[in-house]
Amino acid sequence: MNKKQKKSARNIVIAICLVVIIELIFKLNILPESLNENELKLFGRTFSYSVVIKFALFMIPYFVVGWDILRKAFKGILNRQVFDENFLMAVATIGAIIMGEYVEGVAVMLFYQIGELFQSVAVGKSRKNISDLMEIRPDYANLEVEEGNVEKVDPDEVEVGSIIVVYPGEKIPIDGVVISGNSTLNTAALTGESVPRTVNSGDEVISGCVNMSGILRIETTKEFDESTASKILELVENASSRKSTPENFITKFAKVYTPLVCYLALALAVIPPVLLTITGHDANVTTWIYRALTFLVISCPCALVISIPLTFFAGLGGASHEGILIKGSNYMESLSKVSTVVFDKTGTMTKGVFEVTSISPANGYDEESLLKIAANAESVSNHPIARSIVNSYLAKDKDADLDSTLDRESFEEISGKGIKCNINSQVVLCGNEKLMDMENITFEKCEKSGSIVYVAIDGIYKGCIVISDEIKETAREALKKLREIGIKENVMLTGDVETVAKDVSEQIGANKYYANLLPQNKVEIVEELLTNMKDDGKLIFVGDGINDAPVLSRADIGVAMGALGQDAAIEAADVVLMNDDPLMIHRAIKIARKCIRIVYENIYFAIGVKVLCLILGAVGIANMWLAIFADVGVMVLAVLNAIRALKTN
Repeated sequence: MNKKQKKSARNIVIAICLVVIIELIFKLNILPESLNENELKLFGRTFSYSVVIKFALFMIPYFVVGWDILRKAFKGILNRQVFDENFLMAVATIGAIIMGEYVEGVAVMLFYQIGELFQSVAVGKSRKNISDLMEIRPDYANLEVEEGNVEKVDPDEVEVGSIIVVYPGEKIPIDGVVISGNSTLNTAALTGESVPRTVNSGDEVISGCVNMSGILRIETTKEFDESTASKILELVENASSRKSTPENFITKFAKVYTPLVCYLALALAVIPPVLLTITGHDANVTTWIYRALTFLVISCPCALVISIPLTFFAGLGGASHEGILIKGSNYMESLSKVSTVVFDKTGTMTKGVFEVTSISPANGYDEESLLKIAANAESVSNHPIARSIVNSYLAKDKDADLDSTLDRESFEEISGKGIKCNINSQVVLCGNEKLMDMENITFEKCEKSGSIVYVAIDGIYKGCIVISDEIKETAREALKKLREIGIKENVMLTGDVETVAKDVSEQIGANKYYANLLPQNKVEIVEELLTNMKDDGKLIFVGDGINDAPVLSRADIGVAMGALGQDAAIEAADVVLMNDDPLMIHRAIKIARKCIRIVYENIYFAIGVKVLCLILGAVGIANMWLAIFADVGVMVLAVLNAIRALKTN
């Protein structure tokens, strides 16, 4: 418990002890009998000294637990924001005390504060999951000012291209590339996974990871504001600003409901006595005022106003603890309604680690020459397939000078098809069937499974290279889990050829696949699927966040898979999965469904109990103690139910 919670708990205990002591004093008649005989005139009325003393004594526990509420109610009146739960509590308790119901007046304040304490502890628990994530924020960076000398500076002051030093136990403050040293990194705060990651010279590292062993010298590739830790923190901090339908409903409901019940309570206190007097019946004004005050206590919308946002907050916190970053409760609500899952192949269901598995030369070329010309052509491309060809060639000849013969000015990367460039005054084409067809190249179609790169020189086909991508171990289980929770439509989209797409689709158990797609084709297919959806379910697209930004934005919910450190994913996606396990898609949907289920449980329970108790209070069956249960009791139960959203299992 924090200081504020401890103070609140202490005040509650003090107030309870004082009430018990005061009640014992008067129950046991400890005060002298003469106090009942002596009288005091106040405000034109006569009171015995014992009544005045009782009032004064009960004011002590009343102000101990109620001072904050009275102060907030007074501020609300001054700021012309009168109708809130503080105003309802203040009016009801002051009215009860004026009527001589001291114990009930203090009890309302007391139990309300107990409910507030429950809420505060619950929020603290859910906030802890998010604050654990906030620990990725670095406090400083060790900037290398000259070789061997470092200076602690604010990460904001470090420019791109600077050298920083990260010692064991320190957080990496800014994204960069390791230029010397090797170590293991703890990525748990980012991914939820406890398995360390090994890094060596030349590896990219991202901010927020904790260096566990060796000293690392890192050349920064981004400014602090653009690095991964900052992007993630911004995402989490802004999550609460995106409200779901239930939250918006409760906000609007409270604005209309609170003043309405105040006017109804006033009407209950005034109209029945007046009508009874007019009709010649006995009108006990005190009875109707008591009913009106009971009505006010019952009507307080605390359970709804507190528990609904708390449930979403707990759900977001629980999800972030597992490495699932949801940008707002509106996306949590949409996730709970998912009926169709569309996913990219490479980097989502496959590892995205390509290896050359076959080289098939033609027209007088041998394997070594074919691989060499392809590696030189692909040497300036960052595409995963291009890097796999280059790496395969370098593995055979590490001293090779790759791009010495490449005319860089002629290099042209044709989206979705391949590359075209000049090497030794020869026009070299490396790409898929579409590129060959576009350039009118006669070639032999390769029937092997994998990504096929066809190579042509000066219009003559020279062979093909087959690159294969390994399917993730959990991909098939992930789709099986999705089917188990009622998601029947699983669609795979890929830019790969038909044979590869079909092979991967069958292995992972997808319902449907689309092959040979360009980025814009993926958007078109998602739009078609959205149009043809017959139910009110939602469609999510899961991609690796590199080339999928347009379709991530177009889907009902964009989910970035394995997007650690990728700005495009964090910006375009609505949900970011901080590790690349496909099973996390299923986990995200289950967490969202549980959260929304708890939200509606609280709404139905709170409104149902309040409506019943309001009717009982209006007809005089419910007293102040039942009112306390209808307000504080329901709030406590709703809060306890809300914190279940923290547990994601």
